[in-house]
Amino acid sequence: MSFVERHGLWSAEQREAAKRLAAIAEEKKLETIRLVFADQHGLLRGKTLIAADAVASLENGCSITTTMLAKDTSHKTVFPVFTAGGGFGMKEMEGAADFLMVPDPTTFRVLPWSPTSGWVLCDIYFGNGKPVPFSTRQLHRSVLNRLGARGYDFVAGLEVEFHLFKLEDTHMTPEDAGQPGTPPSVSLLSHGYQYLAEQRFDQIEPAIDIIRRDVLALGLPLRSVEVEFGPSQCEFTFAPKQGIEPADNMVLFRSAVKQIARRHGYHATFMCRPKLANVFASGWHLHQSLTSRTDGRNAFMATDGDEILSPLARNYLAGLLAHARASTVFTTPTINGYKRYRSYSLAPDRAIWGRDNRGVMIRVLGATNDPATRLENRIGEPAANPYLYMASQILSGLDGIDRKLDPPLSADTPYETKADLLPKSLREAVFALGDDPFFRKELGADFVDYYVHIKNAEIERFQAEVSDWEQREYFEMF
Repeated sequence: MSFVERHGLWSAEQREAAKRLAAIAEEKKLETIRLVFADQHGLLRGKTLIAADAVASLENGCSITTTMLAKDTSHKTVFPVFTAGGGFGMKEMEGAADFLMVPDPTTFRVLPWSPTSGWVLCDIYFGNGKPVPFSTRQLHRSVLNRLGARGYDFVAGLEVEFHLFKLEDTHMTPEDAGQPGTPPSVSLLSHGYQYLAEQRFDQIEPAIDIIRRDVLALGLPLRSVEVEFGPSQCEFTFAPKQGIEPADNMVLFRSAVKQIARRHGYHATFMCRPKLANVFASGWHLHQSLTSRTDGRNAFMATDGDEILSPLARNYLAGLLAHARASTVFTTPTINGYKRYRSYSLAPDRAIWGRDNRGVMIRVLGATNDPATRLENRIGEPAANPYLYMASQILSGLDGIDRKLDPPLSADTPYETKADLLPKSLREAVFALGDDPFFRKELGADFVDYYVHIKNAEIERFQAEVSDWEQREYFEMF
């Protein structure tokens, strides 16, 4: 029996998808298939197999080292993997041992920018068939299953801002290598400060079109392409999808955009606020709602009076606000992302909501009997791990439902309303996570400790660096 058969890992739908994958690989004469999984940062890692070998090994998976889960954003291993338990307290993670990437055949694509290459997203398991407990995709799926047991499905639409620059110098001398290496030098495709101006869009359209066509060819549910306020900044929006699909789409979208851009002489970055003159911060706005498995109706839609939200949606909203500070480490997981939380900046700085107000954390969109009723969380950064971002939203909302929490009054003056302030730094966000035992209970102490360890490693590296500000401030004065 195969690994998949022994451990009952595939559904009937996945088995049918595996047959289609094999047929497409043969029909299109694929040369390679990339097997990838989303790591703790929501970045894709994996191996590329010769197509025939990849098809032959679908049901038995592909081995990869467990140290992939031990790295911070510099790709440095921050756990003592060669000690007993590997720094995780788990024999399976000791000594840089392997785990298995098991393909989810329903995610298979042929890459438009590399047409002899297939691509498939994997789940990760130990050799004994147990899911790797630090897999954020598996974690998100478990949260979705808990929601499903209550009779609801999660629906999410994505608004993703990012920067697209012309690549001037890749800095590929040996001296530029490192952890991390020297970032590329870039120039602008357009000046900023003309939000949604057609002239600005036309300036960047030749580059955007290359990306747009391949994103659509991947089957991603792209709805619009917009020019944003900042120089060389744009936004792609995606139609709402159900279950795990929005998170899978996000990891594929980010990886695809960076690969397509690089092949055509551009540099795309989902870094929140690049250190470039006059450049603006980027956000990731998450539109979310729940649908009933009984009748397919939007469970957030109000049906009585002049209400804009159902009672369940109000409870869910209150849960998002109650756990806003603690969830920020998942919605904004980088040191750089906290540069965006500024008053009067179209970005939130406190845990509040408002009706169609772009200064609040949660923007409520909808009306009585409006099937498109939803909550737009404007807190996230585009570098966030989508599995953790969305899982943290669902868990917070369910806690609001369970405790029948009521949200405060709508905030019409978002930067003056008294409310809990969002963390001002990643370190403060880590502390906020520790102060709220909710996620430790819901995600498990082992996972929270694991994630905090990685975030603290990044913070400590950052604090050890002498910044330009410090040099200017103290070098001459003292």
